[in-house]
Amino acid sequence: MDKETLYKRVHAMIISSTKEPKYMALSTVKIADLFRVKPEEIEKTLLELVNEGRFKKENLTDRPNYEVYLLPQ
Repeated sequence: MDKETLYKRVHAMIISSTKEPKYMALSTVKIADLFRVKPEEIEKTLLELVNEGRFKKENLTDRPNYEVYLLPQ
């Protein structure tokens, strides 16, 4: 999985979000289908991007308690 391609795609999804602050709940299965890779590979690459500080990962406090990704501030 190309990390930069995934970063650009997820970044664009977050930017296009209408929520305030901007965040996006991602389906790794759907993204994996788009890139034709395994969902585990998407999860691993997203975790690498979070560890690098390029994204922040949080859990929503309200139901359905999705894991969401935000841009660092």
